[in-house]
Amino acid sequence: MAARTRILVPGTIRERVLDRLKETFDIVRIERADPALLARSEAASIAGVAVSGSFGAAMIEHLPALEIISSFGVGYDGVDALAAAARGVAVTNTPDVLNDEVADTTIGLLLNTIRRFPQAEAWLREGRWKREGAFPLTPLSLRGRRAGIYGLGRIGLAIAERLKGFGIEIAYHTRRPREGVPYAYYPSLAELAGAVDILIAIVPKTPQTHRTIDASILQALGANGVLINVGRGWTVDEEALAAALKDGTIAAAGLDVFYDEPNVPQALLDLPNATLLPHVASASVATRDAMADLVADNLLAWFGRGVPLTPVPETPFTRKTG
Repeated sequence: MAARTRILVPGTIRERVLDRLKETFDIVRIERADPALLARSEAASIAGVAVSGSFGAAMIEHLPALEIISSFGVGYDGVDALAAAARGVAVTNTPDVLNDEVADTTIGLLLNTIRRFPQAEAWLREGRWKREGAFPLTPLSLRGRRAGIYGLGRIGLAIAERLKGFGIEIAYHTRRPREGVPYAYYPSLAELAGAVDILIAIVPKTPQTHRTIDASILQALGANGVLINVGRGWTVDEEALAAALKDGTIAAAGLDVFYDEPNVPQALLDLPNATLLPHVASASVATRDAMADLVADNLLAWFGRGVPLTPVPETPFTRKTG
């Protein structure tokens, strides 16, 4: 009997991934992606990786027979894709299957931020409606607003489609304008922020997006402005944001992601005009199962047909055999 292909799984990953993979592959588990945890003799037999989280250049170098890294998540900034590309190792992610869930969450977070629905529910549950009367009128409304989307990728487009249903005018900023979209394009984030009063960030973690939403962008967004971030906490200068919310530079913010998760700055926690979620945008059973299936299916497709389903742009490879 031929030996089965060995797949390394560092750290934790959705159990569904393991259930799918063990039918075809031998699974090797280690606590985290650390070369010290995998003897060189065992490392030499690893052909694939399924990972949720970080997988750096040192781990890639430690696996001489590695062919593919299947990453759980649409963002793959934790995987050193350039190091993988230099070795001819394919990297895949899980795009598209979470677009709708994240877009739905974005709209929910936007409504909660503007209309203060979580606070209204707390008012009811605490008995304050009965004791004190109606919940105070919310100072903000979704009516008559213009939204700017920072990052008009797949998820950004899904968010835009939902915003259209609210009758909201939409504009966007990306590195280059997208062909075939009906939304106004702004060549800089500052220009976009100055033209809208809702700014929705859905950009990946790259050197170019580090703390791009800073004090100057918040100033441009203005006193009626609302910031929503469902991309990466990396994108926002949280100290500047807390100051802007406190002094009225902008009106409110809704955040699903943070710079140093799960650590959320106390300055944000203390603010009544900040709506905060624990990175739950894609966190439904159905969506996480679909992501898990795509992690497994990429490995099955690679070793079965030689072509991954969703390779990242840095590694447009097919499998070499023979």
